[in-house]
Amino acid sequence: MRIIIDAMGGDKAPYEILLGVRDAICSCDAEFTLVGNSGDIRRIAVDTGLDTDRCVIVDTPSVITMDDDPITAFKRKRDSSMMVGLGLLADGKGDAFVSAGNTGALFTGATFIVKRAHGVSRAAIGTVLPSTEPCLLMDAGANITVSAEYLEQFAVMGSAYMRKMYGIQAPTVGLLNNGTEDGKGTPLQVEANSRLKACSAIKYVGNVEGSAALFGACNVLVTDGFTGNIFLKTVEGTGKRLLRSLKSVYGKNIFTRLSALMIRKQLAKMKKSFDPSEHGGSPILGISKPVIKAHGSSDAKAIKNAVLEAIRYAQSNVTGDISEAVEDISVSKLL
Repeated sequence: MRIIIDAMGGDKAPYEILLGVRDAICSCDAEFTLVGNSGDIRRIAVDTGLDTDRCVIVDTPSVITMDDDPITAFKRKRDSSMMVGLGLLADGKGDAFVSAGNTGALFTGATFIVKRAHGVSRAAIGTVLPSTEPCLLMDAGANITVSAEYLEQFAVMGSAYMRKMYGIQAPTVGLLNNGTEDGKGTPLQVEANSRLKACSAIKYVGNVEGSAALFGACNVLVTDGFTGNIFLKTVEGTGKRLLRSLKSVYGKNIFTRLSALMIRKQLAKMKKSFDPSEHGGSPILGISKPVIKAHGSSDAKAIKNAVLEAIRYAQSNVTGDISEAVEDISVSKLL
């Protein structure tokens, strides 16, 4: 197993990226290809104690920044760490690719360099939410505008992912909406609701309000990338606000601090559930080979977990399941 790493992508690259790879090496037997400025990579490897015996370093002269326009970056920075890394994956020189860089550029590069899986009209980012039951948000930020057909494919791809990666035999699917009634939402949501109801390949439970999404309403929550990203960032922000409030409450005096000690394990578990770095990375489902998007602000812990997620994803053959599931719904519509 070889994992290709965009060493220069992300707000904290390359230092935290390489720290994460160092920690991941201790937890797996994979080999790594580190793509980026070779001088920086070698220097930081020495500083962090990264074992380069299991790493191949590929030097690239440019970097795609968070502020770069995705299409422009794809066209003009083909020599960047991100695009070269995606090219290595497409050429079979690795089993998965991990990047914490520009989301739009990664999605564009994955679509046009690695290519979509057979039958997939549009790939999407799947992110696991901190819910009471496993719940995958589809799409978490890749597709600003979508069609009802795309949302149906997101539902099918997300269901295939949850079956294989989480062992849920019949994942429930919900459509994020501003009400549970059939007529709620824009014309897109109304059409998508009807389409999802008629899709025999999924277990559709109907429209799901945002307030219910984190309480086991469904295992796959379908929406467009614009709404999904806002929803995800709101959940993350609410989690941080809640944890800070709890810290303030339990730190007021000696009695509250003692009570916090009594439930410290429960508090640690709660904090872990809201910590994006625990999940590490989100797969771009619908791409022909595993591409994992790590959070832009990923630290070493998040990168380590993104690498481990990439290994699990590559070993699972979810991509094959997704392609087969999407093809099945296409054939069923012709019959």
